[in-house]
Amino acid sequence: MPRTAHVVRRLASDAVNRYGDIFSGHPRTRRKAVPTVVAERDLVVEDAADGFCGAVVGFERTYDGEFVRLEDAKGRTRLFAMREAAFLVDGKPVTLVRAAPSSSVRPARSASGSTKVEGLRARTARASRIWVEGVHDAALVERVWGHDLRVEGVVVEQLEGLDNLGARLAEFGPGPGRRVGVLVDHLVDGSKESRLTTGLGPHVLVTGHPYIDVWQAVRPDTVGIAAWPDVPRGEDWKTGVCARLGWGTPQDGWRRVYGAVSGFRDLEAPLLGAVERLVDFVTEDPDQAPVSGV
Repeated sequence: MPRTAHVVRRLASDAVNRYGDIFSGHPRTRRKAVPTVVAERDLVVEDAADGFCGAVVGFERTYDGEFVRLEDAKGRTRLFAMREAAFLVDGKPVTLVRAAPSSSVRPARSASGSTKVEGLRARTARASRIWVEGVHDAALVERVWGHDLRVEGVVVEQLEGLDNLGARLAEFGPGPGRRVGVLVDHLVDGSKESRLTTGLGPHVLVTGHPYIDVWQAVRPDTVGIAAWPDVPRGEDWKTGVCARLGWGTPQDGWRRVYGAVSGFRDLEAPLLGAVERLVDFVTEDPDQAPVSGV
């Protein structure tokens, strides 16, 4: 390197040591660092360019970048680009930034609303069982409570008609640690269902809902209707419903109903309560006092 260059470098170094960085500008003209402020909701700021003053009410992102929405005292809102030193807080320039995403992670929920067990391996099946009347009841219970039942090791079986209940119970032999929970459609006072499900012993719990069929326990808005239609007594309910709604055959109607249900919010409260009681009953500690009744 030429000797002249060494001299220039040494002189520049001496100047920095004596007077500070002579190339950084005079302290009076040097740009000051602008503090950043988290744009929390309801924070009042002023746009430095035109003086619009308002509270932070939201954010929007476009291809031009990120914008903050401000609302003034008269309820008027405007969007402003979140540029450096673009705003004033208490008359001093600031750069607005969005709050960092929360690090807290909410636990995942199953379709029934319970805490989801990740990496679930189904436990060995309990001796206790939940019985339902038919395939549609079983499918909806699995749809909403399937995760919970695998966690607890509870098997759901079909009765293929409530008339088979007595024979199935005699064959199964309920007892301590070997309970049976029964889910029944149209369980109302004075019905055939109520007569078939009384006096079954302390190790059998019958719960149910007041609806004619389990389809009706699906909230109407879930399947896009205002209400389930009335079907006269003596007419097959599913066939009558599909005819009145233009759903085709009962098989077509079932596909529509089943496909619309994704979680507990899609079901009516009586069915939710009935199934939850059965799950509690068949998973209860056998040393605890048994529960009985309809």
